[in-house]
Amino acid sequence: MGKEKVKKTAEEKEEKGVTKEKIQNETEEKEIVTEETKDNSELKVKELEDKVLRVQAELQNYKRRKDEETKTAIKYANEELIEKLLPTLDNFERAIKLDDNDLTDELSKFLEGFKLIYTSLVSVLNDIGLKEIEAIDKPFDPAYHQAVLTDKVETEEDGIILEVLQKGYMFNGRVIRASMVKVNNL
Repeated sequence: MGKEKVKKTAEEKEEKGVTKEKIQNETEEKEIVTEETKDNSELKVKELEDKVLRVQAELQNYKRRKDEETKTAIKYANEELIEKLLPTLDNFERAIKLDDNDLTDELSKFLEGFKLIYTSLVSVLNDIGLKEIEAIDKPFDPAYHQAVLTDKVETEEDGIILEVLQKGYMFNGRVIRASMVKVNNL
């Protein structure tokens, strides 16, 4: 019996050693898998953080673009209305150009009323951003002027505007109607 006990104890020790080795190998494998999983998790976290930063930047850019578009839309909201009012403004100017010395007293009073209405209308339009394009004695610029006629005047420089046939206007820095002009062409 003594020999059997020693034999069993040796076998148990052997089994325990093998079991310890298995446990140690399994633990090492788990540690390796855990480290790989940890590395993969860290990479995924970094990728997700980058995605979040990109999405936040895109959102900020979108908000900025929308704000700019809204400001531009508000700034030029009245442009169509003003474009439709320009022929009326032209008609007032034609009526005012009439020589009131040749008119009867009654027509002179109407003309005076036209002048008051015209002055008031121009004042309101200027307040909301309408500006007349200066043209007489200025160099011709196709961005602001439309050459309708040319003439040869030796006393003036080449390319100088001699006459404005129809006034041009800018609304908040944007040309809404170019001036129709007569240009000196030597």
